[in-house]
Amino acid sequence: MTASTAYSRDLGDELRRLRETCTGLNGHQLAKKLGWDPSKVSTVEHGKYRASEIDLIQYLSMCGKDIDFVNDFKRRYQYAFDEYIVQLSGNLRTVGMAESTASAITSYDTMLVPGLFQTLEYAEGVYYANGSVAEERIPELVQCRTDRQAVLQRPYRPDCVFYIHELALQQPMGDEAVMQAQYERLLSKAHMIRIVPSKVTVMSAGFMLWEYEKSRPIAYSETEFARVFVQDLGAIAKARQHFKQLEKVALDVDQTRSKLRQYLREPVGAGRIRS
Repeated sequence: MTASTAYSRDLGDELRRLRETCTGLNGHQLAKKLGWDPSKVSTVEHGKYRASEIDLIQYLSMCGKDIDFVNDFKRRYQYAFDEYIVQLSGNLRTVGMAESTASAITSYDTMLVPGLFQTLEYAEGVYYANGSVAEERIPELVQCRTDRQAVLQRPYRPDCVFYIHELALQQPMGDEAVMQAQYERLLSKAHMIRIVPSKVTVMSAGFMLWEYEKSRPIAYSETEFARVFVQDLGAIAKARQHFKQLEKVALDVDQTRSKLRQYLREPVGAGRIRS
């Protein structure tokens, strides 16, 4: 069976939703109409099987899609199983699915508080400071970021470690009240956080590692221009090595709590370069 990727699972889920909304058929019923083995529909919709061009035409035609839709989906699908996938920064579906289905999340952020911990007001400040997003889209993007945080509220949430460089705490993304609320949010999640002191050289722009019980790990990074998903085993090993190095230099949980309390006691404008 083909190794699935974040993008193949995302597009497979898109097919499932098309089946449900456009045909009203369950997987077995659609398979019967297509003349497929029932397991084939399931593996395609879970992104575990690379559907052929004919498979996609048959499936999407059964969903009532025209040739333009079919051609667009085929264009996206041709890259679905690549070990390196690059998407435009505006695409949030693949990130949301990859993140929400992970059994473990490890991340390193250097310039901003991780999205999974951002308050609504801080997230708004990030988008306004960035300046590359149309203002009318900001509420939608902030809501999407807030919705993603539900993964940490689940009874069986992923095992998480978030390394945050102290530089991320020193960049105001709002007024004093916004930053104080953000520090309070981080302090409440400190059992998952390890602060990397400001004296430690920034090693990268930041990245994440998502791990799964039945799928290959994904290393992920993003810029204002693109989102990159990587399942190459060499890249995964490199990401894990980075995290081993961060573990050596990061503050422990108690020290992290103490550091966050320092930020709560001091105004945003105060000098904050500490060892």
